[in-house]
Amino acid sequence: MSMPVFVLAPDSFKESMTAREVCLAMEAGLRKVFPHAEYIHVPMADGGEGTARSLVDASGGQMFSVTVTGPEGQPVLAEYGIMGDGETAVIEMASASGLQHTCRSCRNPLVTTTYGTGELIRACLDRNIKKVILGIGGSATNDGGAGMAEALGVRFYDEAGNSLSRGGLALTKLHHIDLSGLDPRLSAVEILVACDVTSPLCGPHGASVVFGPQKGATPEMVSALDAALSHYAAVISQTLHKDIANVPGAGAAGGLGAGLLAFTVCQLRRGIDIVIEYSGLRNKLVNASYCFTGEGCIDFQTRVGKTPLGVAHTAKEMQVPVIAVSGLIGDGTEILYQEGIDAIFGIIPRASDIEELLRNGPQNMQRTCENIGRLLRLSDK
Repeated sequence: MSMPVFVLAPDSFKESMTAREVCLAMEAGLRKVFPHAEYIHVPMADGGEGTARSLVDASGGQMFSVTVTGPEGQPVLAEYGIMGDGETAVIEMASASGLQHTCRSCRNPLVTTTYGTGELIRACLDRNIKKVILGIGGSATNDGGAGMAEALGVRFYDEAGNSLSRGGLALTKLHHIDLSGLDPRLSAVEILVACDVTSPLCGPHGASVVFGPQKGATPEMVSALDAALSHYAAVISQTLHKDIANVPGAGAAGGLGAGLLAFTVCQLRRGIDIVIEYSGLRNKLVNASYCFTGEGCIDFQTRVGKTPLGVAHTAKEMQVPVIAVSGLIGDGTEILYQEGIDAIFGIIPRASDIEELLRNGPQNMQRTCENIGRLLRLSDK
Protein backbone atom coordinates (compact mmCIF):
# COMPACT_ATOMS: atom_id res chain seq x y z
CA MET A 1 0.00 0.00 0.00
CA SER A 2 1.13 3.58 -0.62
CA MET A 3 2.00 5.66 2.40
CA PRO A 4 -0.99 7.66 3.68
CA VAL A 5 -1.19 11.43 4.03
CA PHE A 6 -2.64 12.60 7.35
CA VAL A 7 -3.99 16.15 7.67
CA LEU A 8 -4.16 17.01 11.37
CA ALA A 9 -6.61 19.88 11.99
CA PRO A 10 -7.65 20.00 15.68
CA ASP A 11 -8.71 22.86 17.90
CA SER A 12 -6.91 23.47 21.19
CA PHE A 13 -7.78 21.41 24.28
CA LYS A 14 -8.29 24.27 26.71
CA GLU A 15 -5.91 24.31 29.68
CA SER A 16 -4.20 21.17 28.36
CA MET A 17 -2.78 21.65 24.83
CA THR A 18 -2.63 24.33 22.17
CA ALA A 19 -3.85 23.25 18.75
CA ARG A 20 -0.23 22.94 17.60
CA GLU A 21 0.57 20.71 20.58
CA VAL A 22 -2.43 18.52 19.72
CA CYS A 23 -1.06 18.16 16.17
CA LEU A 24 2.33 17.09 17.53
CA ALA A 25 0.76 14.51 19.86
CA MET A 26 -1.46 13.14 17.09
CA GLU A 27 1.53 12.74 14.78
CA ALA A 28 3.65 11.11 17.49
CA GLY A 29 1.01 8.43 17.99
CA LEU A 30 0.28 7.80 14.31
CA ARG A 31 3.97 7.78 13.43
CA LYS A 32 4.48 4.66 15.59
CA VAL A 33 2.24 2.84 13.10
CA PHE A 34 2.97 4.81 9.92
CA PRO A 35 6.58 5.99 10.34
CA HIS A 36 6.95 7.03 6.70
CA ALA A 37 3.57 8.72 6.21
CA GLU A 38 3.21 12.42 5.43
CA TYR A 39 1.81 14.58 8.23
CA ILE A 40 0.37 18.02 7.52
CA HIS A 41 -0.35 20.16 10.58
CA VAL A 42 -3.18 22.70 10.34
CA PRO A 43 -3.82 24.04 13.88
CA MET A 44 -7.44 25.22 14.01
CA ALA A 45 -9.79 27.39 16.07
CA ASP A 46 -13.34 28.70 15.77
CA GLY A 47 -12.67 32.40 16.26
CA GLY A 48 -12.52 32.26 20.05
CA GLU A 49 -9.63 31.62 22.40
CA GLY A 50 -6.60 30.24 20.59
CA THR A 51 -7.47 31.66 17.15
CA ALA A 52 -4.45 33.96 16.94
CA ARG A 53 -2.03 31.24 17.98
CA SER A 54 -3.59 28.69 15.60
CA LEU A 55 -3.45 30.94 12.54
CA VAL A 56 0.07 32.10 13.36
CA ASP A 57 1.23 28.50 13.81
CA ALA A 58 -0.56 27.34 10.64
CA SER A 59 1.05 30.09 8.54
CA GLY A 60 4.53 30.28 10.06
CA GLY A 61 3.90 33.72 11.54
CA GLN A 62 4.88 35.35 14.81
CA MET A 63 3.19 36.36 18.06
CA PHE A 64 3.86 39.71 19.74
CA SER A 65 3.12 41.08 23.23
CA VAL A 66 2.19 44.64 24.13
CA THR A 67 0.92 46.36 27.26
CA VAL A 68 -2.54 47.89 26.75
CA THR A 69 -5.42 49.25 28.80
CA GLY A 70 -7.46 46.47 30.40
CA PRO A 71 -11.26 46.48 30.71
CA GLU A 72 -11.11 48.11 34.15
CA GLY A 73 -8.50 50.68 33.06
CA GLN A 74 -5.54 48.75 34.42
CA PRO A 75 -2.44 47.87 32.35
CA VAL A 76 -2.58 44.32 30.96
CA LEU A 77 -0.16 42.35 28.79
CA ALA A 78 -1.97 41.34 25.59
CA GLU A 79 -0.95 39.41 22.49
CA TYR A 80 -1.55 39.67 18.78
CA GLY A 81 -0.20 37.73 15.84
CA ILE A 82 1.14 38.51 12.38
CA MET A 83 0.58 35.65 9.94
CA GLY A 84 3.28 34.30 7.68
CA ASP A 85 2.34 36.61 4.81
CA GLY A 86 3.44 39.58 6.94
CA GLU A 87 0.28 41.46 5.94
CA THR A 88 -2.47 39.84 8.02
CA ALA A 89 -2.82 40.45 11.76
CA VAL A 90 -4.81 38.27 14.14
CA ILE A 91 -6.28 39.67 17.35
CA GLU A 92 -8.43 38.18 20.09
CA MET A 93 -10.23 41.04 21.79
CA ALA A 94 -10.35 39.01 25.01
CA SER A 95 -6.57 39.24 25.22
CA ALA A 96 -7.01 42.95 25.96
CA SER A 97 -10.64 43.29 27.09
CA GLY A 98 -11.67 39.85 28.32
CA LEU A 99 -13.39 38.66 31.46
CA GLN A 100 -10.14 37.12 32.72
CA HIS A 101 -8.86 40.66 33.34
CA THR A 102 -11.68 41.54 35.75
CA CYS A 103 -12.25 40.93 39.43
CA ARG A 104 -14.72 38.01 39.58
CA SER A 105 -16.47 39.29 42.73
CA CYS A 106 -16.80 42.92 41.67
CA ARG A 107 -17.40 42.95 37.91
CA ASN A 108 -19.06 46.12 36.71
CA PRO A 109 -20.00 46.27 33.01
CA LEU A 110 -21.21 49.85 33.47
CA VAL A 111 -17.59 51.02 33.31
CA THR A 112 -15.56 48.34 31.50
CA THR A 113 -13.99 49.45 28.23
CA THR A 114 -12.76 48.07 24.91
CA TYR A 115 -10.03 50.73 24.76
CA GLY A 116 -7.30 48.07 24.93
CA THR A 117 -8.74 46.29 21.90
CA GLY A 118 -8.38 49.53 19.96
CA GLU A 119 -4.79 49.77 21.15
CA LEU A 120 -4.13 46.26 19.80
CA ILE A 121 -5.56 47.29 16.42
CA ARG A 122 -3.33 50.38 16.48
CA ALA A 123 -0.28 48.22 17.24
CA CYS A 124 -1.08 46.16 14.15
CA LEU A 125 -1.47 49.28 12.03
CA ASP A 126 2.03 50.28 13.16
CA ARG A 127 3.28 47.09 11.48
CA ASN A 128 1.78 48.13 8.13
CA ILE A 129 -0.67 45.27 7.90
CA LYS A 130 -3.39 45.21 5.24
CA LYS A 131 -5.98 43.02 6.98
CA VAL A 132 -7.02 42.24 10.56
CA ILE A 133 -8.76 39.06 11.68
CA LEU A 134 -10.46 39.95 14.96
CA GLY A 135 -12.04 37.38 17.27
CA ILE A 136 -14.52 39.03 19.60
CA GLY A 137 -15.53 36.33 22.10
CA GLY A 138 -15.00 36.41 25.86
CA SER A 139 -15.50 40.12 26.42
CA ALA A 140 -15.87 41.83 29.80
CA THR A 141 -17.36 44.90 28.14
CA ASN A 142 -20.70 46.46 27.24
CA ASP A 143 -19.57 49.77 25.73
CA GLY A 144 -20.65 49.30 22.12
CA GLY A 145 -17.03 49.40 21.00
CA ALA A 146 -16.77 53.08 21.94
CA GLY A 147 -13.54 52.46 23.86
CA MET A 148 -12.03 50.69 20.85
CA ALA A 149 -13.03 53.63 18.64
CA GLU A 150 -11.59 56.15 21.11
CA ALA A 151 -8.21 54.39 21.05
CA LEU A 152 -8.27 54.79 17.26
CA GLY A 153 -8.97 58.52 17.41
CA VAL A 154 -12.77 58.89 17.60
CA ARG A 155 -14.00 61.40 20.17
CA PHE A 156 -17.30 61.21 22.06
CA TYR A 157 -18.80 64.32 23.67
CA ASP A 158 -21.76 65.17 25.88
CA GLU A 159 -24.10 68.13 25.28
CA ALA A 160 -21.75 70.54 27.11
CA GLY A 161 -18.82 69.53 24.90
CA ASN A 162 -17.07 67.45 27.56
CA SER A 163 -15.40 64.17 26.64
CA LEU A 164 -17.34 61.15 27.83
CA SER A 165 -15.82 58.87 30.43
CA ARG A 166 -15.28 55.27 29.35
CA GLY A 167 -17.78 52.47 29.78
CA GLY A 168 -21.26 51.61 28.58
CA LEU A 169 -23.25 53.72 31.02
CA ALA A 170 -21.53 56.94 29.93
CA LEU A 171 -23.11 56.52 26.48
CA THR A 172 -26.43 57.75 27.92
CA LYS A 173 -24.87 61.25 27.83
CA LEU A 174 -23.56 60.99 24.27
CA HIS A 175 -24.46 64.05 22.19
CA HIS A 176 -22.08 64.06 19.25
CA ILE A 177 -19.23 62.09 17.70
CA ASP A 178 -16.10 63.60 16.15
CA LEU A 179 -14.37 61.43 13.54
CA SER A 180 -11.74 64.00 12.54
CA GLY A 181 -9.04 62.24 14.56
CA LEU A 182 -9.84 58.70 13.36
CA ASP A 183 -6.62 56.95 12.33
CA PRO A 184 -6.50 57.42 8.53
CA ARG A 185 -4.73 54.08 8.08
CA LEU A 186 -7.98 52.29 9.00
CA SER A 187 -9.62 53.24 5.71
CA ALA A 188 -7.18 51.01 3.82
CA VAL A 189 -7.43 48.03 6.18
CA GLU A 190 -10.13 45.37 6.01
CA ILE A 191 -11.22 43.87 9.31
CA LEU A 192 -12.69 40.36 9.29
CA VAL A 193 -14.65 39.91 12.50
CA ALA A 194 -14.94 36.32 13.74
CA CYS A 195 -18.44 36.51 15.14
CA ASP A 196 -20.72 33.53 15.80
CA VAL A 197 -23.22 35.63 17.78
CA THR A 198 -26.17 36.94 15.74
CA SER A 199 -27.64 39.19 18.44
CA PRO A 200 -28.71 42.75 17.57
CA LEU A 201 -27.32 45.60 19.63
CA CYS A 202 -30.39 46.29 21.79
CA GLY A 203 -33.65 44.82 22.98
CA PRO A 204 -34.60 41.45 24.49
CA HIS A 205 -32.08 39.59 22.31
CA GLY A 206 -29.41 42.28 22.46
CA ALA A 207 -25.99 42.61 24.01
CA SER A 208 -27.02 43.83 27.46
CA VAL A 209 -29.95 41.48 28.09
CA VAL A 210 -28.37 38.28 26.78
CA PHE A 211 -24.74 38.70 27.81
CA GLY A 212 -24.74 41.43 30.47
CA PRO A 213 -25.49 39.13 33.43
CA GLN A 214 -22.42 36.94 32.81
CA LYS A 215 -20.33 40.12 32.98
CA GLY A 216 -21.76 41.05 36.38
CA ALA A 217 -24.82 43.09 35.37
CA THR A 218 -27.78 43.19 37.75
CA PRO A 219 -31.28 43.59 36.24
CA GLU A 220 -31.04 47.33 36.91
CA MET A 221 -27.67 47.50 35.15
CA VAL A 222 -29.04 45.55 32.19
CA SER A 223 -31.85 48.09 31.73
CA ALA A 224 -29.46 51.03 32.00
CA LEU A 225 -26.96 49.52 29.57
CA ASP A 226 -29.62 48.58 27.04
CA ALA A 227 -30.94 52.15 27.10
CA ALA A 228 -27.42 53.51 26.74
CA LEU A 229 -26.67 51.36 23.70
CA SER A 230 -30.01 52.28 22.14
CA HIS A 231 -29.13 55.97 22.50
CA TYR A 232 -25.63 55.29 21.14
CA ALA A 233 -27.12 53.64 18.05
CA ALA A 234 -29.47 56.61 17.53
CA VAL A 235 -26.58 59.11 17.65
CA ILE A 236 -24.55 56.99 15.23
CA SER A 237 -27.53 56.88 12.88
CA GLN A 238 -28.05 60.64 13.07
CA THR A 239 -24.40 61.66 12.72
CA LEU A 240 -22.79 58.89 10.65
CA HIS A 241 -25.90 57.81 8.73
CA LYS A 242 -25.23 54.18 9.57
CA ASP A 243 -28.04 52.06 11.01
CA ILE A 244 -26.16 49.37 12.88
CA ALA A 245 -28.54 48.55 15.75
CA ASN A 246 -30.28 45.59 14.14
CA VAL A 247 -27.45 44.13 12.08
CA PRO A 248 -27.00 40.47 13.15
CA GLY A 249 -23.85 40.37 15.27
CA ALA A 250 -23.99 44.04 16.28
CA GLY A 251 -24.57 42.92 19.86
CA ALA A 252 -21.54 40.63 19.98
CA ALA A 253 -18.94 41.37 22.67
CA GLY A 254 -21.13 43.93 24.41
CA GLY A 255 -21.81 45.79 21.18
CA LEU A 256 -18.23 45.74 19.87
CA GLY A 257 -19.74 44.38 16.67
CA ALA A 258 -21.75 47.59 16.34
CA GLY A 259 -18.71 49.77 16.99
CA LEU A 260 -16.70 47.96 14.34
CA LEU A 261 -19.53 48.34 11.83
CA ALA A 262 -19.80 52.05 12.63
CA PHE A 263 -16.14 53.07 12.65
CA THR A 264 -14.18 50.59 10.50
CA VAL A 265 -14.35 48.77 7.19
CA CYS A 266 -15.36 45.31 8.38
CA GLN A 267 -17.21 42.10 7.64
CA LEU A 268 -18.81 39.88 10.29
CA ARG A 269 -18.30 36.19 9.50
CA ARG A 270 -18.42 32.83 11.27
CA GLY A 271 -15.15 32.25 13.06
CA ILE A 272 -14.56 28.72 11.80
CA ASP A 273 -15.10 29.85 8.18
CA ILE A 274 -12.42 32.53 8.56
CA VAL A 275 -9.95 30.10 10.12
CA ILE A 276 -10.56 27.47 7.42
CA GLU A 277 -9.89 30.06 4.71
CA TYR A 278 -6.79 31.64 6.24
CA SER A 279 -5.22 28.38 7.40
CA GLY A 280 -5.34 27.04 3.84
CA LEU A 281 -7.14 23.89 5.01
CA ARG A 282 -8.79 23.13 1.65
CA ASN A 283 -5.53 23.14 -0.28
CA LYS A 284 -3.86 20.99 2.34
CA LEU A 285 -6.63 18.38 2.06
CA VAL A 286 -6.18 17.86 -1.70
CA ASN A 287 -4.14 14.64 -1.46
CA ALA A 288 -5.12 13.61 2.07
CA SER A 289 -5.88 10.00 3.00
CA TYR A 290 -7.41 10.94 6.37
CA CYS A 291 -8.26 14.10 8.27
CA PHE A 292 -7.98 14.13 12.06
CA THR A 293 -9.73 16.85 14.05
CA GLY A 294 -10.86 17.32 17.64
CA GLU A 295 -11.40 19.54 20.66
CA GLY A 296 -11.65 19.20 24.42
CA CYS A 297 -15.31 18.17 24.41
CA ILE A 298 -17.41 16.87 21.53
CA ASP A 299 -21.17 16.74 22.04
CA PHE A 300 -24.42 17.95 20.46
CA GLN A 301 -23.17 21.57 20.65
CA THR A 302 -20.33 20.71 18.26
CA ARG A 303 -22.93 20.97 15.50
CA VAL A 304 -23.22 24.74 16.02
CA GLY A 305 -20.18 26.36 14.42
CA LYS A 306 -17.51 24.42 16.30
CA THR A 307 -14.14 23.49 14.85
CA PRO A 308 -14.62 19.72 14.31
CA LEU A 309 -17.78 20.25 12.28
CA GLY A 310 -16.29 23.00 10.14
CA VAL A 311 -13.27 20.79 9.44
CA ALA A 312 -15.54 17.82 8.69
CA HIS A 313 -17.65 19.76 6.19
CA THR A 314 -14.52 20.95 4.39
CA ALA A 315 -12.95 17.48 4.33
CA LYS A 316 -16.14 15.91 3.04
CA GLU A 317 -16.14 18.35 0.11
CA MET A 318 -12.76 16.81 -0.74
CA GLN A 319 -14.04 13.24 -0.05
CA VAL A 320 -11.55 12.76 2.78
CA PRO A 321 -12.56 10.54 5.76
CA VAL A 322 -12.76 12.42 9.07
CA ILE A 323 -11.77 11.09 12.49
CA ALA A 324 -12.49 13.25 15.55
CA VAL A 325 -10.57 12.81 18.79
CA SER A 326 -11.86 14.40 21.99
CA GLY A 327 -11.02 14.71 25.65
CA LEU A 328 -14.65 14.14 26.60
CA ILE A 329 -17.45 12.69 24.50
CA GLY A 330 -20.78 14.14 25.62
CA ASP A 331 -24.40 13.47 24.74
CA GLY A 332 -25.89 13.76 21.28
CA THR A 333 -22.80 12.95 19.21
CA GLU A 334 -24.72 10.56 16.94
CA ILE A 335 -26.01 13.55 14.96
CA LEU A 336 -22.43 14.36 13.96
CA TYR A 337 -22.19 11.19 11.87
CA GLN A 338 -24.72 12.76 9.52
CA GLU A 339 -22.58 15.90 9.30
CA GLY A 340 -19.37 14.44 7.92
CA ILE A 341 -17.55 12.99 10.93
CA ASP A 342 -16.89 9.28 10.34
CA ALA A 343 -15.67 8.24 13.80
CA ILE A 344 -15.24 9.79 17.25
CA PHE A 345 -12.71 8.63 19.85
CA GLY A 346 -12.15 9.78 23.43
CA ILE A 347 -8.66 9.95 24.94
CA ILE A 348 -9.43 9.57 28.67
CA PRO A 349 -7.94 6.22 29.77
CA ARG A 350 -9.49 5.89 33.24
CA ALA A 351 -11.22 7.82 36.00
CA SER A 352 -8.85 10.61 37.09
CA ASP A 353 -9.05 14.06 38.59
CA ILE A 354 -9.28 16.91 36.12
CA GLU A 355 -5.79 18.27 36.87
CA GLU A 356 -4.21 14.91 36.02
CA LEU A 357 -6.21 14.64 32.80
CA LEU A 358 -5.21 18.11 31.69
CA ARG A 359 -1.57 17.44 32.54
CA ASN A 360 -1.51 14.10 30.70
CA GLY A 361 -3.36 15.32 27.61
CA PRO A 362 -0.41 14.90 25.21
CA GLN A 363 0.34 11.33 26.34
CA ASN A 364 -3.33 10.36 26.20
CA MET A 365 -3.68 11.84 22.71
CA GLN A 366 -0.56 10.08 21.51
CA ARG A 367 -1.68 6.69 22.80
CA THR A 368 -5.20 7.07 21.37
CA CYS A 369 -3.93 8.08 17.93
CA GLU A 370 -1.51 5.14 17.91
CA ASN A 371 -4.46 2.81 18.51
CA ILE A 372 -6.51 4.52 15.81
CA GLY A 373 -3.56 4.08 13.47
CA ARG A 374 -3.46 0.36 14.23
CA LEU A 375 -7.13 0.09 13.30
CA LEU A 376 -6.54 1.96 10.07
CA ARG A 377 -3.66 -0.34 9.17
CA LEU A 378 -5.85 -3.38 9.79
CA SER A 379 -8.56 -1.99 7.52
CA ASP A 380 -6.06 -1.53 4.69
CA LYS A 381 -4.83 -5.14 4.76
